[in-house]
Amino acid sequence: MFKIVHRRSLRPTVTQIEVEAPLVANKAKPGQFIILRVDEDGERIPLTVAGVNKEEGTVKVIFQVVGATTTKLNHVPEGGYIQDFVGPLGNATETEGIKKVCIVGGGVGCAIALPVAEEFHRIGADVTSIIGFRNKDLVILEDEFRAASNRLIVMTDDGSYGREGNCTVPLRELLEKEKFDNIICIGPLVMMKFTVLTAKEFNAPITVSMSPIMIDGTGMCGGCRLTLHEDGKDIIKFACVDGPDFDGYKVDFDNAIMRSRMYTDFERHAYEETCNLFKNA
Repeated sequence: MFKIVHRRSLRPTVTQIEVEAPLVANKAKPGQFIILRVDEDGERIPLTVAGVNKEEGTVKVIFQVVGATTTKLNHVPEGGYIQDFVGPLGNATETEGIKKVCIVGGGVGCAIALPVAEEFHRIGADVTSIIGFRNKDLVILEDEFRAASNRLIVMTDDGSYGREGNCTVPLRELLEKEKFDNIICIGPLVMMKFTVLTAKEFNAPITVSMSPIMIDGTGMCGGCRLTLHEDGKDIIKFACVDGPDFDGYKVDFDNAIMRSRMYTDFERHAYEETCNLFKNA
């Protein structure tokens, strides 16, 4: 069993928890993820490491309440316990040789992007961060990004906070004037697709995190199967064991988006059943 030592509500449907897991905390790096189960009958879900405290032996994860398991997890109080917390899994984000980087985070994907920005900041790279949200009420981790960035741009779709528009707007403006050793984009699949298309206009290198399509986390379920275009061929990779980071130009986003919608009805049904359980408890 693993203790939740701290919990913090970032927004009504977005929660940050800090879990006591010293072995994971000692090894985890930005870009990696963990697998957890809320209880012994629960499903296994992957969540990206949002930060570690090696001295206290704790690991932060941030999740959005969107389904049955995240609803259950959101009801575990501070001081409560979850069944399993395994990791770190996946490959860490590549930082070697990168002196100037642009981090692009969308929505809850910012929880994954933040530790990446913090790591680049720690090693002395010049960090530009662009974070985007639908509206002011959904903005998260702004202060943390500001502390980890030489330059921060906040975007909202409706203009209710920061600048109006999506993340590709300031990215295009920046690429018209300067170059980055790499652009690292983390967010919804559609958002990453159009960020890659923007980078392509300038032949700028771009890495995307395919965390949104992970399910099992070990490569056995095949749910994170990903089609890459390499040397004129379609290559199959698995986001959880081969990634989650990939060259954005190689990813078949249309296929990934189509496959990500396959279980929408099932997830909605499971979510409603779980909500009703808590209401009637």
